[in-house]
Amino acid sequence: MIKLQIAVAGVAMAAIMTAPSFAGDHGQHKAHWGYSGEAGPGHWGSLKAAYATCGAGAQQSPINIQAQRALASKVGEIKFSYKPTPVKVLNNGHTIQVNYAPGNTMSVGGKTYELLQFHFHSPSEHMINDKHAKMEAHLVHKAADGKLAVVGIMMNVGKALDALAPVWSRLPHELNKVALNPGTVNAADLLPANAQNYYHYMGSLTTPPCTESVSWYVMKDAVEVAASQAAEFVDLIGENARPVQGVNRRFMLSNE
Repeated sequence: MIKLQIAVAGVAMAAIMTAPSFAGDHGQHKAHWGYSGEAGPGHWGSLKAAYATCGAGAQQSPINIQAQRALASKVGEIKFSYKPTPVKVLNNGHTIQVNYAPGNTMSVGGKTYELLQFHFHSPSEHMINDKHAKMEAHLVHKAADGKLAVVGIMMNVGKALDALAPVWSRLPHELNKVALNPGTVNAADLLPANAQNYYHYMGSLTTPPCTESVSWYVMKDAVEVAASQAAEFVDLIGENARPVQGVNRRFMLSNE
Protein backbone atom coordinates (compact mmCIF):
# COMPACT_ATOMS: atom_id res chain seq x y z
CA MET A 1 0.00 0.00 0.00
CA ILE A 2 1.35 3.39 -0.86
CA LYS A 3 1.94 5.82 1.97
CA LEU A 4 -0.25 8.85 2.28
CA GLN A 5 2.42 11.19 1.00
CA ILE A 6 2.72 9.20 -2.19
CA ALA A 7 0.21 10.51 -4.69
CA VAL A 8 -0.16 9.32 -8.20
CA ALA A 9 1.88 7.68 -10.68
CA GLY A 10 0.11 8.13 -14.30
CA VAL A 11 -9.59 6.52 -23.50
CA ALA A 12 -11.57 4.49 -23.50
CA MET A 13 -14.35 2.56 -21.94
CA ALA A 14 -16.37 -0.48 -22.75
CA ALA A 15 -19.80 0.93 -22.08
CA ILE A 16 -20.99 4.46 -21.59
CA MET A 17 -24.14 4.32 -19.56
CA THR A 18 -22.99 5.22 -16.04
CA ALA A 19 -19.56 5.92 -14.66
CA PRO A 20 -19.17 2.63 -12.78
CA SER A 21 -20.11 0.62 -15.86
CA PHE A 22 -17.00 1.45 -17.85
CA ALA A 23 -13.37 1.68 -17.12
CA GLY A 24 -12.35 4.94 -18.53
CA ASP A 25 -10.33 3.40 -20.94
CA HIS A 26 -11.68 0.28 -19.86
CA GLY A 27 -14.40 -1.55 -18.03
CA GLN A 28 -15.59 -5.03 -17.33
CA HIS A 29 -14.83 -6.57 -20.74
CA LYS A 30 -16.24 -9.99 -21.60
CA ALA A 31 -13.82 -10.63 -24.45
CA HIS A 32 -10.24 -10.97 -23.28
CA TRP A 33 -7.87 -8.25 -24.42
CA GLY A 34 -4.61 -6.92 -23.14
CA TYR A 35 -1.43 -5.14 -24.07
CA SER A 36 0.79 -7.98 -25.28
CA GLY A 37 0.76 -11.22 -27.21
CA GLU A 38 -2.27 -12.56 -29.07
CA ALA A 39 -4.59 -10.35 -27.03
CA GLY A 40 -2.49 -7.23 -27.61
CA PRO A 41 -3.40 -4.02 -29.45
CA GLY A 42 -2.47 -5.38 -32.88
CA HIS A 43 -5.16 -8.06 -32.49
CA TRP A 44 -7.97 -6.13 -30.82
CA GLY A 45 -9.90 -5.67 -34.04
CA SER A 46 -10.21 -9.41 -34.56
CA LEU A 47 -10.96 -10.50 -30.99
CA LYS A 48 -14.66 -9.69 -31.21
CA ALA A 49 -17.01 -8.22 -33.82
CA ALA A 50 -17.77 -5.30 -31.53
CA TYR A 51 -14.07 -4.40 -31.53
CA ALA A 52 -13.73 -4.22 -35.33
CA THR A 53 -13.22 -0.45 -35.24
CA CYS A 54 -9.96 -1.01 -33.35
CA GLY A 55 -8.52 -2.40 -36.58
CA ALA A 56 -10.56 -0.69 -39.26
CA GLY A 57 -11.14 2.79 -37.85
CA ALA A 58 -9.61 5.83 -39.54
CA GLN A 59 -9.77 8.17 -36.52
CA GLN A 60 -8.10 6.13 -33.82
CA SER A 61 -6.32 7.29 -30.67
CA PRO A 62 -3.72 7.84 -29.36
CA ILE A 63 -1.55 9.70 -31.88
CA ASN A 64 1.86 11.31 -32.10
CA ILE A 65 1.18 15.05 -31.88
CA GLN A 66 3.63 17.07 -33.98
CA ALA A 67 3.55 20.64 -32.71
CA GLN A 68 4.83 22.13 -35.97
CA ARG A 69 1.95 20.54 -37.88
CA ALA A 70 -0.77 21.75 -35.52
CA LEU A 71 -2.86 24.61 -36.85
CA ALA A 72 -2.98 27.67 -34.58
CA SER A 73 -6.64 28.17 -33.75
CA LYS A 74 -8.94 29.69 -31.19
CA VAL A 75 -10.62 26.44 -30.26
CA GLY A 76 -11.92 28.16 -27.17
CA GLU A 77 -11.47 28.41 -23.45
CA ILE A 78 -12.13 25.23 -21.51
CA LYS A 79 -14.14 26.07 -18.41
CA PHE A 80 -13.47 23.47 -15.74
CA SER A 81 -16.05 23.31 -12.97
CA TYR A 82 -14.58 20.66 -10.69
CA LYS A 83 -14.86 20.54 -6.91
CA PRO A 84 -13.67 18.21 -4.15
CA THR A 85 -15.80 15.10 -4.52
CA PRO A 86 -16.10 11.68 -2.88
CA VAL A 87 -14.89 9.03 -5.32
CA LYS A 88 -14.79 5.28 -5.88
CA VAL A 89 -11.47 3.77 -6.94
CA LEU A 90 -11.45 0.64 -9.12
CA ASN A 91 -8.67 -1.72 -10.16
CA ASN A 92 -10.11 -3.29 -13.30
CA GLY A 93 -6.93 -5.05 -14.33
CA HIS A 94 -6.25 -2.59 -17.16
CA THR A 95 -5.86 0.60 -15.13
CA ILE A 96 -6.71 2.36 -11.89
CA GLN A 97 -9.99 4.19 -12.48
CA VAL A 98 -11.44 6.89 -10.25
CA ASN A 99 -15.23 7.17 -10.64
CA TYR A 100 -16.42 10.70 -9.98
CA ALA A 101 -19.66 11.85 -8.36
CA PRO A 102 -22.15 13.85 -10.51
CA GLY A 103 -22.02 17.62 -10.72
CA ASN A 104 -18.52 18.24 -12.10
CA THR A 105 -18.22 19.55 -15.64
CA MET A 106 -16.06 21.03 -18.37
CA SER A 107 -17.44 23.34 -21.05
CA VAL A 108 -15.85 24.20 -24.38
CA GLY A 109 -17.23 25.54 -27.63
CA GLY A 110 -20.64 26.10 -26.08
CA LYS A 111 -21.00 22.45 -25.04
CA THR A 112 -20.94 21.07 -21.50
CA TYR A 113 -19.63 17.63 -20.57
CA GLU A 114 -19.89 15.93 -17.20
CA LEU A 115 -16.79 14.34 -15.69
CA LEU A 116 -17.44 10.62 -15.26
CA GLN A 117 -14.05 9.28 -14.28
CA PHE A 118 -10.32 9.52 -14.74
CA HIS A 119 -7.65 6.85 -15.09
CA PHE A 120 -3.98 6.37 -15.97
CA HIS A 121 -1.60 4.88 -18.53
CA SER A 122 2.11 4.18 -18.37
CA PRO A 123 3.92 5.13 -20.48
CA SER A 124 1.79 7.93 -21.90
CA GLU A 125 -0.43 6.87 -24.79
CA HIS A 126 -0.08 10.11 -26.72
CA MET A 127 3.31 11.29 -27.85
CA ILE A 128 4.24 14.95 -28.29
CA ASN A 129 6.99 15.59 -30.81
CA ASP A 130 7.93 11.89 -30.87
CA LYS A 131 8.29 11.64 -27.09
CA HIS A 132 6.31 9.72 -24.49
CA ALA A 133 5.80 11.01 -20.97
CA LYS A 134 6.21 8.61 -18.06
CA MET A 135 2.45 8.50 -17.53
CA GLU A 136 -0.77 10.03 -18.84
CA ALA A 137 -4.03 10.77 -17.08
CA HIS A 138 -7.31 10.68 -19.01
CA LEU A 139 -10.28 12.67 -17.69
CA VAL A 140 -13.36 11.22 -19.38
CA HIS A 141 -16.45 13.37 -19.89
CA LYS A 142 -19.85 12.82 -21.45
CA ALA A 143 -22.37 15.36 -22.80
CA ALA A 144 -26.14 15.10 -22.59
CA ASP A 145 -26.24 13.90 -26.21
CA GLY A 146 -23.85 11.05 -25.44
CA LYS A 147 -20.77 12.61 -27.06
CA LEU A 148 -17.48 12.10 -25.26
CA ALA A 149 -14.64 14.50 -24.50
CA VAL A 150 -11.37 13.42 -22.93
CA VAL A 151 -8.68 15.61 -21.41
CA GLY A 152 -5.21 14.09 -21.64
CA ILE A 153 -2.57 15.18 -19.12
CA MET A 154 1.05 14.18 -19.59
CA MET A 155 2.94 13.25 -16.41
CA ASN A 156 6.73 13.50 -16.19
CA VAL A 157 8.95 12.29 -13.36
CA GLY A 158 9.66 14.98 -10.78
CA LYS A 159 8.07 15.86 -7.48
CA ALA A 160 5.13 13.94 -6.04
CA LEU A 161 1.62 14.97 -7.05
CA ASP A 162 -0.21 15.42 -3.77
CA ALA A 163 -3.64 15.77 -5.40
CA LEU A 164 -4.16 12.01 -5.48
CA ALA A 165 -2.89 11.10 -2.02
CA PRO A 166 -6.41 10.00 -0.96
CA VAL A 167 -6.57 7.65 -3.96
CA TRP A 168 -3.10 6.19 -3.67
CA SER A 169 -3.49 5.65 0.07
CA ARG A 170 -6.41 3.29 -0.66
CA LEU A 171 -5.17 1.80 -3.92
CA PRO A 172 -7.02 -1.47 -4.65
CA HIS A 173 -4.55 -4.30 -5.20
CA GLU A 174 -7.22 -6.90 -5.99
CA LEU A 175 -8.75 -7.22 -9.46
CA ASN A 176 -12.18 -5.58 -9.72
CA LYS A 177 -11.83 -4.41 -6.16
CA VAL A 178 -13.44 -1.04 -5.38
CA ALA A 179 -12.04 1.17 -2.65
CA LEU A 180 -14.87 3.17 -1.09
CA ASN A 181 -14.53 6.45 0.76
CA PRO A 182 -10.85 7.10 0.09
CA GLY A 183 -11.56 10.77 0.81
CA THR A 184 -12.42 13.64 -1.48
CA VAL A 185 -10.51 14.32 -4.68
CA ASN A 186 -10.50 17.48 -6.77
CA ALA A 187 -9.76 16.73 -10.43
CA ALA A 188 -8.82 20.39 -10.90
CA ASP A 189 -5.62 19.64 -8.99
CA LEU A 190 -4.54 17.28 -11.78
CA LEU A 191 -4.51 20.06 -14.37
CA PRO A 192 -1.33 21.93 -15.37
CA ALA A 193 -1.02 25.57 -14.38
CA ASN A 194 -2.09 26.75 -17.84
CA ALA A 195 -4.90 24.46 -18.88
CA GLN A 196 -5.76 26.65 -21.88
CA ASN A 197 -2.64 25.57 -23.78
CA TYR A 198 -3.80 22.38 -25.44
CA TYR A 199 -4.01 20.37 -28.64
CA HIS A 200 -7.40 19.35 -29.98
CA TYR A 201 -8.33 16.62 -32.44
CA MET A 202 -11.06 14.07 -33.12
CA GLY A 203 -10.17 10.53 -32.14
CA SER A 204 -11.39 7.45 -30.35
CA LEU A 205 -11.41 5.53 -27.13
CA THR A 206 -7.97 3.98 -26.67
CA THR A 207 -9.18 0.52 -25.65
CA PRO A 208 -11.83 -1.81 -27.08
CA PRO A 209 -14.30 -1.09 -28.54
CA CYS A 210 -12.20 1.88 -29.81
CA THR A 211 -15.33 3.95 -30.50
CA GLU A 212 -14.64 7.02 -32.63
CA SER A 213 -16.01 10.61 -32.60
CA VAL A 214 -14.30 11.38 -29.28
CA SER A 215 -13.15 14.98 -28.77
CA TRP A 216 -9.61 15.01 -27.40
CA TYR A 217 -7.99 17.89 -25.52
CA VAL A 218 -4.36 17.06 -24.79
CA MET A 219 -2.61 19.50 -22.48
CA LYS A 220 0.66 20.93 -23.85
CA ASP A 221 2.19 21.30 -20.39
CA ALA A 222 2.91 18.27 -18.24
CA VAL A 223 2.50 17.81 -14.50
CA GLU A 224 4.95 15.92 -12.30
CA VAL A 225 4.78 12.63 -10.41
CA ALA A 226 7.45 10.98 -8.30
CA ALA A 227 9.45 8.12 -9.81
CA SER A 228 8.28 5.91 -6.95
CA GLN A 229 4.67 6.70 -7.74
CA ALA A 230 5.07 5.73 -11.38
CA ALA A 231 6.86 2.54 -10.38
CA GLU A 232 4.06 1.61 -7.99
CA PHE A 233 1.49 1.96 -10.73
CA VAL A 234 3.46 -0.19 -13.18
CA ASP A 235 4.12 -2.81 -10.50
CA LEU A 236 0.39 -3.09 -9.91
CA ILE A 237 -1.06 -2.71 -13.42
CA GLY A 238 1.86 -3.19 -15.81
CA GLU A 239 2.51 -1.09 -18.88
CA ASN A 240 -0.85 -0.24 -20.42
CA ALA A 241 -0.37 2.06 -23.40
CA ARG A 242 -1.82 1.44 -26.83
CA PRO A 243 0.72 2.28 -29.58
CA VAL A 244 0.13 5.53 -31.46
CA GLN A 245 -2.20 5.29 -34.45
CA GLY A 246 -2.11 6.89 -37.88
CA VAL A 247 -3.18 10.53 -38.06
CA ASN A 248 -4.56 9.95 -41.58
CA ARG A 249 -6.53 12.95 -42.88
CA ARG A 250 -7.24 14.56 -39.52
CA PHE A 251 -6.53 18.14 -38.54
CA MET A 252 -4.63 18.91 -35.34
CA LEU A 253 -5.50 22.23 -33.72
CA SER A 254 -3.39 24.18 -31.24
CA ASN A 255 -5.33 26.44 -28.90
CA GLU A 256 -3.37 29.64 -28.28
